[in-house]
Amino acid sequence: MGIVFDIKRYTIHDGPGIRTTVFLKGCPLRCLWCHNPEGVDPQPQVSFVAGRCLGCGACVEACPERAISLAPGALPMTDRAKCVACGRCVAACPAGARALVGKGRSVEEVLALVERDRIFYDRSGGGVTFSGGEPLAQPQFLRACLRECRARGIRTAVDTSGFADRALVMEIAALADLLLYDLKDMNPSRHLRTVGVPLEPILANLEALAQAGAPVWVRIPVIPGVNDDAATIQDYLSYLAGLEVRYPVSLLPYHTIGVEKYRRLGIPYRLPETRPPSQQALEGFVRMFERAGFEIDVGR
Repeated sequence: MGIVFDIKRYTIHDGPGIRTTVFLKGCPLRCLWCHNPEGVDPQPQVSFVAGRCLGCGACVEACPERAISLAPGALPMTDRAKCVACGRCVAACPAGARALVGKGRSVEEVLALVERDRIFYDRSGGGVTFSGGEPLAQPQFLRACLRECRARGIRTAVDTSGFADRALVMEIAALADLLLYDLKDMNPSRHLRTVGVPLEPILANLEALAQAGAPVWVRIPVIPGVNDDAATIQDYLSYLAGLEVRYPVSLLPYHTIGVEKYRRLGIPYRLPETRPPSQQALEGFVRMFERAGFEIDVGR
């Protein structure tokens, strides 16, 4: 059984072809720009859409932990420290203002959904991508899903930060058809500050994968004010050119699509002034990679 917070069908940016992306909860990273904040906490959470709330107080009455309070003329307030995400307030809300984010699912349940679009995978060269959060944070469930996909002839990709035990990274690489390897920054001190974990083991794992000839697609988030200067891009180029394998690269421009998710979960957004990179800047970075002989594209 794994904790899954979303399954998106017909995705085209999480690996080759048409795919179904399965999002697993739990992540050891704390990226300032994370666009899936609901994937960080390994446990289910309750989200709240203020614009839908009727202020009826049904959620207050339904909560067994007394984690929700309602003052006259105000919206309900949830004490997140008390909330155990039992889902009773979700069931009681007549307006659908509350939702449970994260649900226990079996391998069989996940594969039943994945199989629905098998015809598209076969025609497009696609398959299923396990993302998050950090899918390697649920290793037992991820292994089981990958093995079942292989048994059924479904191609797989795993979107990972690479921040995990070396043996696990190599094991998952052997089970999957492709790793989408997110390389957040090349500056160790800044990486620790903005991503929340050391850079060194991530690089060491990528080097081990390259030495083993594992199939990898490197993905670089482009975050204005963090890693979008020419010197950092050159650091990426120099490092990746020195690997045993010249891996394809995708640039992932920063966006603000996930900001509303923070509000719904009651989490402060930490880059409120940051805006997406300009098209001109992205085109310049693409040219740098092309001149160095890399297969390069811009994703989202």
